[in-house]
Amino acid sequence: MKIVILDAKTLGSIPNINKISNFGNVVSFETTTPQQSIEHIGDGEIIITNKVIIDDGIMAHCPNLKLICISATGMNNVDLEAAENRNIQVKNAVGYSSQSVAQHTFAAILQLYNQLSYYDQYVKSGAYPNSEIFTHFGPKITELHNKTFGIIGLGNIGKTVADIATVFGSNVQYYSTSGKNNNRKYPSKSFKELLVTSDIISIHAPLNKKTQYLIGEKQFSMMKNTAILVNVGRGGIVNEQELANAIDKKEIAGACIDVFEKEPIAADNPLLKIKYPEKLVLSPHNAWASIESRTALIEIVCENIENYLNVKNQ
Repeated sequence: MKIVILDAKTLGSIPNINKISNFGNVVSFETTTPQQSIEHIGDGEIIITNKVIIDDGIMAHCPNLKLICISATGMNNVDLEAAENRNIQVKNAVGYSSQSVAQHTFAAILQLYNQLSYYDQYVKSGAYPNSEIFTHFGPKITELHNKTFGIIGLGNIGKTVADIATVFGSNVQYYSTSGKNNNRKYPSKSFKELLVTSDIISIHAPLNKKTQYLIGEKQFSMMKNTAILVNVGRGGIVNEQELANAIDKKEIAGACIDVFEKEPIAADNPLLKIKYPEKLVLSPHNAWASIESRTALIEIVCENIENYLNVKNQ
């Protein structure tokens, strides 16, 4: 049986990646362009894809294809209806990155709240040995204790973030974008109330019709000018130009952004050209990518393959 990994580069180096070869002959490609998809899949029965788009046209040219393993939670890169019509199973991975994304969320927030880059450079620059006192007062340091921590999307990751925020002494509240989430542990707020009252707004929601450009100029004008925004959900939930404007106009205190509407980020993205770059923490969509998270991801992929084979061989 042939198993094809279409974009291995998006997984990086993982200690258990060779476990996949226990299930068949593995052919691995670092990347796959749309023009290469059909050729790379070939006569493969199982494919593993993170971001490579698999539409009906590709499925039609790959008659041996029976299982699509998405090495991510989001499934928007696969035509699910076409797969069902062609009796092709599609399996994603859920829950593997909650700890990684939550940790990254607080690493980014603390970068703004504690201004570690500035103070690290202050010491390394040689300025500290020349100080007349034992400490240094530069950019303001702020505590998470007693801050109102607003979470948009209280799924697996959102709940993990909420629990950690509580340990810091923050007062957690949330807004459910689907309207289906009912968590009695934390107070549910309307979207407007969450925007108006939160000191930190952290996004952990999927990108869909309800969340596309959920936060833009109007929403920034409602937020506290001391508030910071965190987006580790999906690019496209936040209007990037209007976020840049809000920071430049000091409508909000700053932002931590791990996901972008276009990835990799476009060279002319307005977030790369703001007046106050120290108010912005940017990372290249790697909040999910701890080594532990990626190892767990491969375990889920292997489990999906094993379940498929068990059914097939019955």
